[in-house]
Amino acid sequence: MAGQDSSPKEEESPQERGILQVWMGYGISGIPEQLPGLGGKVVLQAALGTEHGVLLTEGGDVYSFGRFPWRPDCEASQWAVLTLEQALAGLQVVSVAAGSHHSGAVTEDGAVYMWGENSSCQCAVQGQSQVPTPTLVTISDPETSPPELTRTVQLACGEQHTLALSSRREVWAWGSGCQLGLVTTTFPVAKPQKLEHLAGRVVMQIACGAHHSLALVQRPWPHEKRQNSEKCHHCHQLLLTMMDKEDHVIISDSHYCPLGMVLSDSEHKHSSPNPNLQGSPSESLPHNHVMEARSTELPHLGQPEHFPNTADNTELAQRPGKAEEGDSPDSPSSPLEPSGAVNKVRPRSSQYPDEEAVKEYLRKLSDISQLDSSLKSAHLVCPQPLPASEDTYPASPSSAAPSTFNTLVVSCASVVGERVAATYEALSLRKVVNYYYPSPSTVVTCTSSPASGGMHHKETREELMRMEESMPDKKSFSLQDIREQGSEGMCRRLSLPGLLSQVSPRLLRKARRARISSVSLTPTPGGEADAYLPSLQTELWSWGRGKEGQLGHGDVLPRLQPLCIKSLSSKEVVQVAAGAYHSLALTARSQVYSWGRNTYGQLGHAESPTVMPRLAKIPEGVRVWDVAAGQEHSLFLADGEFFQPNVYYSGQQVLQEAGNTDRGHTYTQQPVLHSVCSKLGYINSLFAGGRMCLALADRNIMGYIASLHELASSERRFHCKLSDVKNQILKPLLGLDNLASTLGPTSSQLLQDTASKFSKLCYLIGQHCVTLNMFLHSSKDVKTLAMMEHSNIFLDTFKEYSSSVGNFVVVGGFQALAKPTVEIFNRNLHTLQQLSELTDESVPAADLLHTLFYIPIRHLHDYARVLLKLATCFEVVSKEYHKLQEVSCRCEALGLYLKKKQKEAEYTYNFWKTFPGKMTAFLTRHVSSVSDSLRKPERRLICESSNRGLTLQHAGRFSINWFILFNDALVHAQFSTHHIFPLVTLWVEPHFDENSSPNALKITTAEDQFILTAASPQEKTKWLRAINQAVDQALSGAPDILASGPGSVTRAEPPISRTATYTFYKEPRLKEATYEGRWLAGKPHGKGMLRWPDGRTYSGDFKNGLEDGYGEYIIPSKALKKNDHYQGHWKEGKMHGHGIYKYATGEVYEGCFQDNMRHGHGLLRSGKLTSSCPSMFIGQWAQDKKMGYGVFDDITRTPAITRPPPARRVGWSWPWTSQAPSSVQLRDQPEGGTGGEKYMGMWLDDVRHGNGVVVTQFGLYYEGAFSNNKMVGYGILLSEDDTSFEGEFSDDWILNGKGILTMLNGDYFEGTFSGEWGAGIKVAGTYFKPNLYECDREKARMLKLGKLAVHPDEKWKAVFDECWSQLGCESPGQGDVPRAWDNIAVCLTTSRRQHKDSPDFRSRSHAQTLESLEIIPQIDGPITLDKYETIRKYLIKACDTPLHPLGNLLETLVAVYRMTYVGVGANRRLLQQAVNEIKSYLTRIFQLVRFLFPDLPDGGSLIPVAHSRKEGGSAERDFPDHGSKVITSCGLLLPVLLPRLYPPLFTLYALDNEREEDIYWECVLRLNKQPDLSLLGFLGVQQKFWPVFVSIQGEKKKVQSFTKEVCYDSAIENLQQISTTFTPADKLNVIQQTFEEITQEVLTMLQEDFLWSMDDLFPVFLYVVLRARIRNLGSEVHLIEDLMDPSVQHGEQGIMFTTLKACYYQIQHEKLT
Repeated sequence: MAGQDSSPKEEESPQERGILQVWMGYGISGIPEQLPGLGGKVVLQAALGTEHGVLLTEGGDVYSFGRFPWRPDCEASQWAVLTLEQALAGLQVVSVAAGSHHSGAVTEDGAVYMWGENSSCQCAVQGQSQVPTPTLVTISDPETSPPELTRTVQLACGEQHTLALSSRREVWAWGSGCQLGLVTTTFPVAKPQKLEHLAGRVVMQIACGAHHSLALVQRPWPHEKRQNSEKCHHCHQLLLTMMDKEDHVIISDSHYCPLGMVLSDSEHKHSSPNPNLQGSPSESLPHNHVMEARSTELPHLGQPEHFPNTADNTELAQRPGKAEEGDSPDSPSSPLEPSGAVNKVRPRSSQYPDEEAVKEYLRKLSDISQLDSSLKSAHLVCPQPLPASEDTYPASPSSAAPSTFNTLVVSCASVVGERVAATYEALSLRKVVNYYYPSPSTVVTCTSSPASGGMHHKETREELMRMEESMPDKKSFSLQDIREQGSEGMCRRLSLPGLLSQVSPRLLRKARRARISSVSLTPTPGGEADAYLPSLQTELWSWGRGKEGQLGHGDVLPRLQPLCIKSLSSKEVVQVAAGAYHSLALTARSQVYSWGRNTYGQLGHAESPTVMPRLAKIPEGVRVWDVAAGQEHSLFLADGEFFQPNVYYSGQQVLQEAGNTDRGHTYTQQPVLHSVCSKLGYINSLFAGGRMCLALADRNIMGYIASLHELASSERRFHCKLSDVKNQILKPLLGLDNLASTLGPTSSQLLQDTASKFSKLCYLIGQHCVTLNMFLHSSKDVKTLAMMEHSNIFLDTFKEYSSSVGNFVVVGGFQALAKPTVEIFNRNLHTLQQLSELTDESVPAADLLHTLFYIPIRHLHDYARVLLKLATCFEVVSKEYHKLQEVSCRCEALGLYLKKKQKEAEYTYNFWKTFPGKMTAFLTRHVSSVSDSLRKPERRLICESSNRGLTLQHAGRFSINWFILFNDALVHAQFSTHHIFPLVTLWVEPHFDENSSPNALKITTAEDQFILTAASPQEKTKWLRAINQAVDQALSGAPDILASGPGSVTRAEPPISRTATYTFYKEPRLKEATYEGRWLAGKPHGKGMLRWPDGRTYSGDFKNGLEDGYGEYIIPSKALKKNDHYQGHWKEGKMHGHGIYKYATGEVYEGCFQDNMRHGHGLLRSGKLTSSCPSMFIGQWAQDKKMGYGVFDDITRTPAITRPPPARRVGWSWPWTSQAPSSVQLRDQPEGGTGGEKYMGMWLDDVRHGNGVVVTQFGLYYEGAFSNNKMVGYGILLSEDDTSFEGEFSDDWILNGKGILTMLNGDYFEGTFSGEWGAGIKVAGTYFKPNLYECDREKARMLKLGKLAVHPDEKWKAVFDECWSQLGCESPGQGDVPRAWDNIAVCLTTSRRQHKDSPDFRSRSHAQTLESLEIIPQIDGPITLDKYETIRKYLIKACDTPLHPLGNLLETLVAVYRMTYVGVGANRRLLQQAVNEIKSYLTRIFQLVRFLFPDLPDGGSLIPVAHSRKEGGSAERDFPDHGSKVITSCGLLLPVLLPRLYPPLFTLYALDNEREEDIYWECVLRLNKQPDLSLLGFLGVQQKFWPVFVSIQGEKKKVQSFTKEVCYDSAIENLQQISTTFTPADKLNVIQQTFEEITQEVLTMLQEDFLWSMDDLFPVFLYVVLRARIRNLGSEVHLIEDLMDPSVQHGEQGIMFTTLKACYYQIQHEKLT
């Protein structure tokens, strides 16, 4: 390939890259040559000034060459050779910049160094006119505290100023002149300051001319723009203007912002005429004269209080500058204060200006709009064009905020009368906009301002007038090309009629016409590509001097602050360059816009005026990708032949040698090819400055550089192609008024989608072009190629585009689009043929469009070819080679795949084209309805059985069956109907049956199953493969493109288990329900979600099509407008197992279910605390009813007897008769009102039935029989003051029958009772008052509570039954032990999956616990202590997690226990029942443990301790009886169970012992007031046990008579720990350690062996107990006594406990005197 051949120049140079060539202009001296002294250094970047240059080489070194007048060792006229800047050595410079006479460098860490001319502080050094060596410039942000150093990424230098771009994309400036863009009047600026005017915008690039500045800014997206803005944010003028014309008000948004322009004096001075541009004798250009202007500012509209009657004349004086080039002007003076009289008007209530003022202002606007060329003195500011966006069509009629329109319209109402006001009220402004805007087209700002010069040259003004006359509807006083504005779009003006009747009927018909909706041809922000590729949505801002038009605003006025060049806002500018007095802008379409001085043709065109950006006349087909601008010339780097770049030159021609000052007067009329540069190699960058030109080139080593340039060149050509299609085809088509009606709604929507995807692809390719340009400018590391790093973005975009085009093909979109296309091009399809790359003129328009829109797909093969060519430049084993080959293969595979998809779309279109004929052959009716229901844009045909290749087995002779296989469904069409079977829920397999054909296929769907018979084995194989592949692709969604590549293995059949969505239509239970989840062989199986149309939803596990496992079910309640919510286990489609059901009524049930009913143990909460009927039941259920033992807590239930009296008293009245008392009326019984009551007993069919106990909040206690929810039969009733009744009841709290009523003092009635307790009881019986000698007999007759309550072993049987069931046992103890362990493992695994996302189960320790529980403990043979310890540790772990059956059992028991004995259940009379319930728990749990560990002996068995002690003293401490260890349920299980039940249990003990505890505590408090020695003596402690010396904080002190609380302190502290322990064993250990502490202290005092006697020990221990101050010692004693292990009762710990108990009783009866 010629492009890969090395040029002679390359062969001479030993370098491979960074080859630098310099030349002077174009002509005799324009021969590139190397700089002397450069040697083999690799140049990375260069910058050129007027007479000097700066080079950056590999390694970060900086070299300078040229003339250095700022250096003391260099003469001003001496040309210096290449010089190393020593001051920058080792600083790792990354970029350099050069101004006219100064230079700058940026280091890797963002620091800036400047040197050179500093007369205007352009080097940011104050007090020096010259800076000879690079000096650090500090750029700090004062807005931060403390000020932070700013990191710089780019530097740009002018003649008297410097700009820096920070990493935050902010611009900083220093130097002198208006080109700084700073808000200051003090020059020069030595300290870098931030350009506040560009704050908040993303600046991408900066450039500096001699006296002007440019900034390329990322255009803010629509959501980032300021909303509701009525005034310009820069000059604060209204964005909209009004003009009164007859009976209409003209509203225009053609606002033009002067933005700090500098106005001249009234005296107009002409600059000397520029020399004529001479190119050839026959052609010349008009002279370019620079004028100074002054302007008259229009008054602002919208002042509420006053309005000026004359225009304010504001002038900014500027001193006349020198006419010679390069001379710096003086600093502009401060603006003068506005002058002129202001006519103040009295305040009005309206927010709008005075009517007369508005009329006057509108009259002026009208006069100005009709102003002719005779206007000489005062002119409006030259307007700025706002060209149409190339990327959005159609545009919104107006971009101003609605509030601005409203203000203007209402303001107009006062001017034009009541008619406009009525119009505004009757018709919204938005509708008016729609009426009065013609067909949507690109909107352009209307221009209505005079020329920028004070006195125009005659020829210029005559030319403008001729242009205006040629375009009467586009009159303007702008210097810009009015023809360009006319071609761009229409003026944004709005005419409001006086009456609605004046609205044109034609416009009304046009407004009602169906139109295609707005299509954005610019991708929306936030795409994935925007995060990695540069944006093309850019704006170019300029500021500084503009006398040569170099600012591009259409005038020659200077700008003090940055102003956007609106005409370039839609051009996708990607690079800017600034010459001395002209500017260049490179777009993504490889076009160059230029403006400014054009003395020598440096703009690349010969058109006038040059104050607006115009396209450079680059030869057609040449694509520019780099630009540079010098003093009087411009350079353009473009694609050349064989992808080798060419250099084009435009500007001054150098006739003499470089040393001659005669510049000559010749110029280039348009850019010319610099043929000599073609020998330089592959140029990657151009630089220009002064009269010099510089190029950096690379040698083509192994074809690598040529391949890179080929990739970039082909991408630029591809982008230009896409842009041409978008602008020349898509935009005109989308702009047609009748396009929507022509195509129809479906095709219109698909066309919009295609256009959107096409624009997205075009935008992405444009971004890639810019990235490739930057890549060629940089180090060219292939690993940083965008195609390498982000290939998925490109491939996905091509796939999306291909899919949208295919959908458009399927619906016949191109055929429908052919007629509008022919009308647009006036039947001349030459443009379409040229873009389609077809030469045959007979090709129809539809085929041309089809070919054109599929051209982008072919580009994938170009990617693959070039990337593969790049890969061959690397070693086969390198990472680069493998990555390039991978991306190349992916591109090639995608190209082939999309080609296949194209054929599928064409095949499908042809099928639908012939569908009516085929359908008629099979079906006799419903042809159109079938076609409409089946024809979808995204649906593709795979095969169909119109050839009778596939039939339904056992079909009738005259039956019709037609099978059509699409990419998403299998369609079975019959005589009058058709069925659609989605492929995602379709299974196919060969069917083998004796009675069926060997060519049969079995089809299984979600609700059907049928057999198909193929005509031949080949047909069978064909359909089987086609269906399987279609199903596989439908399941994968986005098919794996590489799967079809070479060496890949295609899956034979799709998975039998899959995830899919289906809506049922046949099965009654699931009719119209939609299932989404896992499937298995046609049935929902696995995780899934089922939704019914009525709102019911099930989400959870399925098995064989039914709900089975764990799931969540929601049932809406229309009446209550709430949902029933169930969350729990299912079995065979029904609620089965544990679950939580939340009813819409507010009730919540948590427990077991069976067959959709509550069955087993469960908890039902009814209502809330604030509701009218809150209650709670926990217990056993059967068939959705309360059945068995349960606890019912009714918080609000209050019987009539429960009105608490102010004082309790017992009163009675005796009927004084001689007979025995027949009746007694009891009144004012203790009315211990409940405020809530709790029932603990048996239930039958949802009512209380059987034995039970009732306690109330105010202390009433009842135990006895219940029947039909009432207290019926024998029972015992006690009040809070211990008044009791034992006898017969007939209803709740109603006594009826024989009984005994016992008073608090022991008196009692015995007889017959009737009446309600607390409301008055009638008694017929005998009153007894025991005497003193009958007390013992009466004590024996005291009530024994609990005998009528439910036996503890009968309580919570359902809880234990559920645990046995989980172990696989039908009844307690009846089951297989190995199976039980297997069930435990399954339960743990299942529960872990269900609760994997719960935060309670995420901890590492909990996960480790679950893993250890899955290991079955190996306990074989006789139980030893080690095996016993293994069992004990396993039980501790199992009970710590609710996922284990034993842990779940324990958690449930704790819940029911607390539910029973907390709240109202905290009644002291329930203590014994609570203790017995715990003992029952221990017995039944021990039975479970012995079932799991069969070798564990019964309770009371002994385990020998020998050969078991491994931990020394610990075993001895745990098992002090060294001979053996007694196995009991208490010792094994109480440490696990009791800590969880301790709070409610200890509360009952405290309530039961409250009276004696008070006596004990009073005595403790009084005795503890005595000093230690006094108390020891009072208690009878022998004096030898009195401590003489004690150790306090390590210091030994003598015990004095007044010393308090120091004796036996260690024993006291130890005994106090009894309150922090839970189990009796732990408490006994504390008591034992206390005795040991006492013994140790006595041995220390006596210094000899000592043996205790109880007479000596008891007083000392009594002293320790008193000083320990244990508040509830009685409760502790009774708890130990009730629950201690029987095996230790008669041992050493039993004796110690008896001693503590004796101390407790001794303290209660101690006489304090």
